[in-house]
Amino acid sequence: MLSTINFYPLIRPLLFRMDAETAHHKTLTMLNNLSKIEVLKKCLSADMPQTPKKVMGLTFLNPVGLAAGLDKNGEFIDALGTLGFGFIEVGTVTPKPQDGNPKPRLFRIPERECLINRMGFNNQGLDSFLANVQTHQYREYGGILGLNIGKNAATPIEHAVDDYLIGLRCVYAHADYITINISSPNTENLRSLQAEDELDRLLKALVDEREVLAQAQSKQVPILLKIAPDISQEQCIAICNIVRHHRLDGVIATNTTLSREAVQGLPHADEKGGLSGPPVHAMSLEVIKTLRSHLGPDVAIIGVGGISHGRQAVEKLQAGADLVQLYTGLIYQGPQLVKNCVHAIKAAGL
Repeated sequence: MLSTINFYPLIRPLLFRMDAETAHHKTLTMLNNLSKIEVLKKCLSADMPQTPKKVMGLTFLNPVGLAAGLDKNGEFIDALGTLGFGFIEVGTVTPKPQDGNPKPRLFRIPERECLINRMGFNNQGLDSFLANVQTHQYREYGGILGLNIGKNAATPIEHAVDDYLIGLRCVYAHADYITINISSPNTENLRSLQAEDELDRLLKALVDEREVLAQAQSKQVPILLKIAPDISQEQCIAICNIVRHHRLDGVIATNTTLSREAVQGLPHADEKGGLSGPPVHAMSLEVIKTLRSHLGPDVAIIGVGGISHGRQAVEKLQAGADLVQLYTGLIYQGPQLVKNCVHAIKAAGL
């Protein structure tokens, strides 16, 4: 049966001969073309168990999603949907188009199945993003779509709230949930928004605006906050208190790390940017455990970082996450990882 054959190990060596960012774009284009062939489309998502889960008032076909960053402009939602994800998050999008940081800005560390990126929120801006998002059919087949918003690099940090408000207003009508990304290490001073006073100010403005939008559009869209793994337990508890105070719907834990301990001495380990892959798994687990113990059962947690096998997805849920997201693991393991995680979660009864 074609559906049981994993072709990715045959393709990966060819992709890994290319520059990482070039391979990224070629892979998405190839997936987009394959997803239009009906027999291959069925093979991509075959043998995927239905494990529905209700979180934030939304019904997810399964608890395994795609993390933001893979499809920054929302161009490949339907193609990515054929891989069997229960939900897909696209972005990060900023109000205005921006090129991001100079290339090269994406590096593989295959010895540890890691990536380092310093992309810098490269994207085509909200107008192009929304045009793409409105053309997909993924939600019509039960898929949940998250839209991830950020600030432009040229916007002074003291005016960051303005960019997030623009993003919230523009994406609100088109999202099942909205993620506030304040944890990328690749936009100068962005992580300073995780500090108590700045975070309190930002979330108050966004939640107040959400109430205006909810009344105008007769629907309340959940808002989630994406945080970094490089925070102390005290910082994490402070974030929990602010999240609860403003009644945010959820937290995504975590983004990439600035730590290089696990890859020290390896080629590209000293490149600037955020590290993703297996070393982040343990870090994100600690953040998830702290979040769950201080947020209680009613605030959603999405666990992301370092999932390269189904067992890590299970560990995220056991630590307190409601859902999980994949990214770097897909680069090294291929689409089969989605099924692996869904099957493992079902087998664990989670």
